[in-house]
Amino acid sequence: MINDRIKEMTSDELTIVDEEGNEFVFSILFSYENEERNATYVFFYDEEDEDDVMFVRYYEDGKISYVEDAEELAEIEEVFRAFEEELED
Repeated sequence: MINDRIKEMTSDELTIVDEEGNEFVFSILFSYENEERNATYVFFYDEEDEDDVMFVRYYEDGKISYVEDAEELAEIEEVFRAFEEELED
C-alpha cells in the first residue's frame, strides 16, 4: 500500500492526494473490477500526456496501491489491450 489516496472520484475525473498533501487531477479512462480478487482497478491519464496511461488498485476507503504481482499485472495488461482493441474497431 502507498500513502497516496483518492480524494475525490467522479465518472470522468479523480483527484489523488500524495503523502505531502499535493493534489493531482487526472482523467479516468475506465475502471475494471475483478470479482475473484475482490479488486477494482482504475485506469487514468494526465490531460497533458494522454499517451501515458496509469492504473492503480482502488479500495472503497479511497486508498490506492500499485500493482506489483506479476500475475495480476499480466491480467491488467490484457484488460488494457482488449480496451485498446475495442477503440480501434
